[in-house]
Amino acid sequence: MDRRDFLKALPAAAAAVAAPAIREAKAQAPTRNETLLLVQEYGPNSLDMQGLGSSQPVNGVALNCYDRLVSFKRQRVDDITTSFDINALEPELAESWQEASDGTSVTFKLRADARFHSGRSVTAKDVKWSLDRAVSIGGFATTQMNAGSLEKPEQFVAVDDKTFRIDFLRRDKLTMPNLAVTIPFVFDSELAIRNSGGDPWAKEYLKNNIAGGGAFKVEAWRPGTETIYVRNDDWKSGPLPRLRRVIARDIPSPSTRRALLERGDADISYGLPPKDFADLAAGNRIRVSAVPVPNAIWYVALNSANPPFNNVKLRQAVAWALPYEQIMQASLFGRGVPMWGGPSTPARLTWPVPFPYSANIARARALMAESGVGPFTTSLLFDAGSGTIAEPMAVLVKEALAPLGITVELNKIPGANFRGELNKKTAPMAINRFGGWLDWPDYFFFWNYHGNNSIFNIPSYQNPAMDRLIDAARFTQDPAVYAQNVRGFLELGMHDVPFIPIAQPFHDVAMQRTIGGYQFWPCREPDFRYLTKG
Repeated sequence: MDRRDFLKALPAAAAAVAAPAIREAKAQAPTRNETLLLVQEYGPNSLDMQGLGSSQPVNGVALNCYDRLVSFKRQRVDDITTSFDINALEPELAESWQEASDGTSVTFKLRADARFHSGRSVTAKDVKWSLDRAVSIGGFATTQMNAGSLEKPEQFVAVDDKTFRIDFLRRDKLTMPNLAVTIPFVFDSELAIRNSGGDPWAKEYLKNNIAGGGAFKVEAWRPGTETIYVRNDDWKSGPLPRLRRVIARDIPSPSTRRALLERGDADISYGLPPKDFADLAAGNRIRVSAVPVPNAIWYVALNSANPPFNNVKLRQAVAWALPYEQIMQASLFGRGVPMWGGPSTPARLTWPVPFPYSANIARARALMAESGVGPFTTSLLFDAGSGTIAEPMAVLVKEALAPLGITVELNKIPGANFRGELNKKTAPMAINRFGGWLDWPDYFFFWNYHGNNSIFNIPSYQNPAMDRLIDAARFTQDPAVYAQNVRGFLELGMHDVPFIPIAQPFHDVAMQRTIGGYQFWPCREPDFRYLTKG
C-alpha cells in the first residue's frame, strides 16, 4: 500500500461498519487528538487470549477490552515510559483483597459499579467462570495459570455476588502476581454461555466476539487488515482513557511502517528492526521508548538430549567460540544488554545475568579436543519472521564454528511454522528469544531448564540436580534458602550451558513527539488506556 492509498483508507477506517458479530452503536466522532493510528506488523488472529493458538497481539485485545482482578503498580522509567513494579499490586476489578491469617486463601471484594459492555453488573460468578476456564481450557493459558499454582476450578469460590475467594494449593510467591498478567481476565459469563452452542467454554464465540467490560470495545476486526477499538465510556476500573478511538493497522513491511512514522502519517509503531530503532533514536523527530525486557534473552540453544550436543564439553566449546560483540552490533545494532563476559559465579541473583563466556577461540579449541567429538555437520534453526535479527546472528554463528570443524547448515523457518518446529525439539541448534512474564530467576528456569520439559525447554535439557534447585527456590519462604538455590541453579546453568545467552533485548516503541503515556507491561502490547495524543 503506498502513502496515497493509505491516506485514502483512513476516513473509511474511521467510519467503518463493524463486522456483523461485533457491532457497536455510533457515538459522536472523536477528535483528531482522541484518535490514535498504530501501525504493526500483524494483528490478532483471535479475540480470545485464553484460546488455543492465539498470536502475540491477542494479548493487546485482552489488555484493553477485559479487566483482571488486580494490576501491577505503574512505575515511571523516564519522560517517555512507565513500566511496572512486579512486587506491588493495585486494584482493577477488585477494590480490595485480604489474605487469610493462616495463609491458605485470599478474598477479593469486587467493585460495586463495575459493568460489562452488555450493561450487566460484574459478579463473583463471572470471575469464577473465567478462572475455571483459564485452568481448564489447556494450552498456554492453563500453563501460565499453573505457573502461579492456580491449577483447579475447586480453588475458585464465589462467596456472594461481590465476594470472590481463591484457595491456595500451596504457598507460592507467584500466585498473586500471576493474577495481574494478561491471562486471568474476566468474561461476561452469561453472554458467553448464552452464545456457546453447547461448548462449556464458548471457544468459537469468544474467538470472534468480545464479552468483557474493559476500557475499550472492538468496533471492527478485519484479520490481516486492521482492528478498530472505541472507548467504553462506562469503564470504572481506572481513569477514563483520553483516547476515544484506536485504529491498529496491519502493515507487514517494516520499511513502510517506518516511512509512515517519519512522514507523520502514523502515531506509533513497534516491532521494527533494531537498525530502524537505532536510526530513529539517533534522530530528533521520533521518540523511542527502550525498555530492557524483564526475564528475557536472545539465545542459542543446543539440543542436550541428543548427540553430539549432549556432550557438555562440546557445548562449552561452542559458548567460547561465539562472536558476541559482532552479533550485538550486526544483529541487534546495540539494542540490548550484553549477556556475556560475566564472572564465573553470578554477579547478582537475578535473571538475566551475564554468563562467563566470551569470544576465545583458543579455549574453544581446547574444549573441543577434550570433548572427543570430531568434525561434524549440523543444522541451526531460526525464525524467518525475526529474520532481521536472527539471520545475521545465524550467519555469524556458522562462521564462528567453522574453525572448530563444525559445519553449520542454516534452516530458516517461516514465522507461522517456527514455534511448531521448535516444539518438536529435534533441531540440534536453534536461535530464539524467550521472555517470562514474571520477573524471577526461578520462573525463567522452571520454564526453560526444568526436567518437566515444558514447551519452552528447547534443548530438552534434563538434570535432576537442576530440578531440585529450581523446586527448592520456587516454594521456600526462607530468603537465605532462596538465595542459595538461585545461586546454585545459575552456576549450574553456566556450567552445563544448554542455552547460550546473547543479549537481553530492548522492547522498542517509536512514536510521534505528541504521544505520551506509553505503558510497558509484561505482555509487551500497547496499553491504550494511558496513551495520550497532544
